Amino acid sequence: MSQSLNQIKEPIAKVMDEFERKFRNSMKSSVPLLDRITYYIVKRKGKQMRPMFVFLSAGLCGNLNETSHRAATLIELLHTATLVHDDVVDESNERRGFFSLNALWKNKIAVLVGDYLLSKGLLLSVEHKDFDLLRIVSEAVRVMSEGELMQIEKARRLDISEEIYFEIIRQKTASLIASCCAGGASSAGAPESTVKLMHQFGEAIGIAFQIKDDLFDYGPGGIIGKPTGIDIKESKMTLPLIYALAKAPYAEKKKIVNIIKNHNTEDKKVKEVIAFVKASGGIEYAETKMNEYKEKAFVLLDEFQDSQYKTSLKELVRFTTERNH
Repeated sequence: MSQSLNQIKEPIAKVMDEFERKFRNSMKSSVPLLDRITYYIVKRKGKQMRPMFVFLSAGLCGNLNETSHRAATLIELLHTATLVHDDVVDESNERRGFFSLNALWKNKIAVLVGDYLLSKGLLLSVEHKDFDLLRIVSEAVRVMSEGELMQIEKARRLDISEEIYFEIIRQKTASLIASCCAGGASSAGAPESTVKLMHQFGEAIGIAFQIKDDLFDYGPGGIIGKPTGIDIKESKMTLPLIYALAKAPYAEKKKIVNIIKNHNTEDKKVKEVIAFVKASGGIEYAETKMNEYKEKAFVLLDEFQDSQYKTSLKELVRFTTERNH
């Protein structure tokens, strides 16, 4: 069983407290409306796994320092900007149980706030000449945007192959966690080969993380994680479903695709798809794939000497794949 996030955070607990203060300051503005909105953003923070990856990677590869703080702040600013924009794109009114910015302040303001956060992140790096960090993180933002667009393009046709699915989640989810680990390593002055290795490590965890998210769609729903069937209702092609469809006879495949396209708002029909995926071994297959990426992450970590940071990173990998929300 994996440890709790607080236990995992122990080697960097002080640093994380300091980071919260610095992150708040990094968003300050002379415009009262902006200040009100950024205060709201800080208040609804999630598990803060990204800064944890940055600081633990920095500790693993050398020294935690001011540059590590800027790396974590930069990633968090850019990530928050992409979330704000995502909510506008998805016309989503809620995030983590809070109203989204576009729900409270409308799309125009949400887009401008996202742009503002993006510019604050870029300026933070330029002012301190953190060009390596800027390259690592800007690359992640480019790749994330490409992944989103690829998913939109493919989703219309509902014919995503497993290969394309992995490419989309590598870009959309894993690239950001990879940039956390690479950015942490780079901030600690690690050589390029180590930064690359940490990038691979983050990518492996990111892919495992997304597969775990996919699995939540098939239960247990309700209080734990998200309610079941959400991805199906949004016509999202996830790994358990892709595997089940690839195995299904033509007639059954046609029937399931028809439900996803035309009846995805009907609970009874959505339950039918969930039952189909479970009966086809889609859940077990996705779990196997998730564990393969988890093992890959462990193998990459074994390149490093034992330390409290390495132990915490191992536990964070376990947490990622064993979490229940």
